[in-house]
Amino acid sequence: MDVRLTAEQQQLRDAAAKLADDLGPAAVGDLADQGRIARLDKQIELTGWRSLRSDEASGVEAAIVAEEFGRRLLDAPFLGPVLADDLTRHLETRVERATVAVEDRGVDTRGYQRAVQLSGTTVLKVHLGDRVDGADLTRSCVRITGSPAPLGEVSAEAADRWRALALVITAADLVGAARGAHALACDYAKLREQYGKPIGSYQAVAHLLAESLALIEGSVSVLRHAAWAVDELEPAEAIQSARVAKIYCARAAVTVCETAIQVHGGIGNTWECLVHVYLRRALTSTELWPVTLKEVGRGLS
Repeated sequence: MDVRLTAEQQQLRDAAAKLADDLGPAAVGDLADQGRIARLDKQIELTGWRSLRSDEASGVEAAIVAEEFGRRLLDAPFLGPVLADDLTRHLETRVERATVAVEDRGVDTRGYQRAVQLSGTTVLKVHLGDRVDGADLTRSCVRITGSPAPLGEVSAEAADRWRALALVITAADLVGAARGAHALACDYAKLREQYGKPIGSYQAVAHLLAESLALIEGSVSVLRHAAWAVDELEPAEAIQSARVAKIYCARAAVTVCETAIQVHGGIGNTWECLVHVYLRRALTSTELWPVTLKEVGRGLS
């Protein structure tokens, strides 16, 4: 495989990054700005990125957008709708404006009343109820109400590729969160001074940030392969690659986010600082379609 992005993929990345930089929250207080969220939601809808897979976009291209959205903590639905679109495109009956459900909860549900869920090769439609309080301040989660209704069947191959994509999209979100938290920590280390010098000039802090960068670079590599594998390898191989990416990126992202909080010191865990919101998002993305070392079949340090 060629891990380099094509010119079109780079343009997609630039566009997603610009949208994220323009409308993403710059402070914890921005998470309550309903006007900003409404503008963000409208812009995502206009781009058509929630239906990337129906528009024949690759797993790499879906992961590119997810990574940039994670980098700036975008708090309008993307992960749920793009996975719902990929799942329902294989059915004769489409479900408009749906997100996804995992076990007994809908994920990424802001503004959505319906969700779809995969059970074996059966696609189910579920209705969404009351909101569930959780650690993630950027994505809402609600309980499922009523009994799931069958929508149709997909092939075993389509089901496996969808599961691989779900792992890849959440891994991409984790990589984005790690990049965003690391950038905040680097900026803070350049500005915060102790003993008359920026704290980033001290080896103890510089080494922490360097180690985080190494984890991010490794995550990008393993994610890029898994995203490519969604469409290019056999389903079993695609799932295995996605599992490796998910567990590696999850461990790396949590470590990077915790390190970013450590670099900020006590302020990192306060409402005055955005960095802890990255850790919250990383922890919840880790728990979406979680992977164990036993499933990967090998040890990871």
